[in-house]
Amino acid sequence: MTSLTTHTLLVELLTEELPPKALPRLGETFSGKIAEGLKACGLATADAKVRSFASPRRLAVTVSGVAAAAEPKEVTEKLMPVSVALDANGKPTPALLKKMEAKGISADAVAGFERRIDGKAEALFHTAMVPGARLAEVLAGIVQDAVKALPIPKVMRWGDGDATFVRPVHKLTMLHGADVVPGRVLDLASGRTTRGHRFMSRGEIDIASADAYEPTLLAEGKVIPVFAERRAEIERQLIDEAARQQASIGDYADLLDEVAALVEHPTVYVGEFEAEFLAVPQECLILTMRANQKYFPLFDRAGKLLNRFLIVSNMHLKDPSNIVIGNQRVVRPRLSDARFFFEQDKKQKLDARLPRLATVVYHNKLGSQLERVARLEALAGRIAALLSSDVAAAKRAARLAKLDLVTDMVGEFPELQGIMGRYYALHDGEGALVADAVQAHYLPRFAGDALPAGNVACAVALADKLDALVGFFGIGMVPTGDRDPFALRRAALGALRILMETPLPLELPELIKAAAEGFPAGLLSAEGFQNQLQDFMLERLRNLLREGAGGRDAAVAEAVLALRPARIDLVPAKLDAVEAFSALPESEALAAANKRIVNILKKTETLPGEPDVALLQEDAEKALFHQLNEIAPLVRSHVANENYTEALCVLAGLRTAVDAFFDGVMVMAEEPLTRQNRLALLAQLAGLMNQVADLSRLSA
Repeated sequence: MTSLTTHTLLVELLTEELPPKALPRLGETFSGKIAEGLKACGLATADAKVRSFASPRRLAVTVSGVAAAAEPKEVTEKLMPVSVALDANGKPTPALLKKMEAKGISADAVAGFERRIDGKAEALFHTAMVPGARLAEVLAGIVQDAVKALPIPKVMRWGDGDATFVRPVHKLTMLHGADVVPGRVLDLASGRTTRGHRFMSRGEIDIASADAYEPTLLAEGKVIPVFAERRAEIERQLIDEAARQQASIGDYADLLDEVAALVEHPTVYVGEFEAEFLAVPQECLILTMRANQKYFPLFDRAGKLLNRFLIVSNMHLKDPSNIVIGNQRVVRPRLSDARFFFEQDKKQKLDARLPRLATVVYHNKLGSQLERVARLEALAGRIAALLSSDVAAAKRAARLAKLDLVTDMVGEFPELQGIMGRYYALHDGEGALVADAVQAHYLPRFAGDALPAGNVACAVALADKLDALVGFFGIGMVPTGDRDPFALRRAALGALRILMETPLPLELPELIKAAAEGFPAGLLSAEGFQNQLQDFMLERLRNLLREGAGGRDAAVAEAVLALRPARIDLVPAKLDAVEAFSALPESEALAAANKRIVNILKKTETLPGEPDVALLQEDAEKALFHQLNEIAPLVRSHVANENYTEALCVLAGLRTAVDAFFDGVMVMAEEPLTRQNRLALLAQLAGLMNQVADLSRLSA
């Protein structure tokens, strides 16, 4: 291909407005699949420069160095087994001649066929030079395949044609250098024209060449076609304007992505609303501005909402007053609704709403939200007692935690559940400890989210998550594959993070048992669900340890988790200890010996008891016995005091004795009492070595 003339290739689909949240992925997939198709056909090199374009009304790509035709290539194909292709005299059989005719192979080519062993039989192979792919013949198919590969959950049909896409498509542009590449995709013939901005462009635009596409759109079409560049330009303007307003824009990343998919020529303007709306909880105002209007609220240095916001407009005007006034007029009814809901909700105390939860179904097998609240209240109180915390506050917070679900504000803005519960609890005169726990009981909501602060909030949050996990596992509604309709993986990870990172000295099996006792007898009928749930949570913990900040070594994590730890809060210290032990020169030999011991004991039919010193015969087994008994109290003391690193360091001193034992002692002696006594000694050794972790898992 290097000997052929190459040019930049442009492919563009001009559409109606594309789904904003999917736009970046659509653009990346479209450009990536087209580039892959060109490279697979030999029309573009592996290092060809690919530039992706995605705006609200277009998906496009340019690929550098694309040839009009690929170079011919040598292709070898299997024809058929020799036994079928040639007769006893080595002449072509009718079957071979027919195959050759079908493939256009001349009759005199037989002498050039290669005989090669293929599997267990000898076969004939034909090698020939075949013409390379021609861009004009394959490009439409490559584009069509890229369209089919787009992550589009639902397509639509438009006009009288049969073409389907996520939105109606109006134009197809395919240029190789300055030349139009003929072809049809989605019932459209390719051309060289496109359209720019709906209002700021001069109409249809001729693209002189593929290389001129981007500068032409910028200059004549008033479109920034690259998503990342458009996003960066919006961010720059937002930050600059916020600085001029002596304010900040808070957490804006998700909204920035969405807005960048809604505009082609972004310009930022400042709007404002009446200061009286600031009496409404700022979370309500922020949500309605961001979610409904796509505005960027402004905050002061303390993080308090100001009565100003930033608008990302798709128009650049010398006098933007109409845009600003229009947006201010639109947002005002939204803020008025939020104020109305807040004022109405405050007229009734949270506690008075409790009977209404009886009409809210939690799950058809697990009852109503009222029944669930009763379970949460009891479980949160039990957990608070285990933590020596304020039981009454925990039970009160659990009683109030779900009541904002039946308020007007949360009915309109479900994202505010918990947040509004806190505001209403404070308004009702509840203490800060209770009100804060009402909001925090949903935490953490996602990976990296904050944890509940304080034992009362942790008790309610754990109760909420454990009740869900136990309830659904108890009725057999277990996550499978990528299906998790009740977000049980998230609940498990949240509970694990609270236990481990707070940390809380609670035992997971006991928490699961306590949660299960809150359900009516016989309701949770899935066999062995408590052990199944513990396994599920330990598997989530395994993933959390590997994927979390810093990532733990898989063998180290496996060594700790193999003992099914009940105290999740102690897992980090055990991991640290095993990592320190792994760095010791004795660790490899002891891990291997431990693995050997485990394998020997697995084959033992009866469990060995305590070793009898009178039955010890060899010096090596006597030395190991005495050293074990000498260090055992110290190891157990370290483990009891959670000094796991010290415990493993003491165990490292056993290496010499263990090596000598395996070098000089026959464990499986013929004499039964001797054999049983040596197995008992190994069992004692394994029990002492594996109090912190299963060290055999460290052996390769």
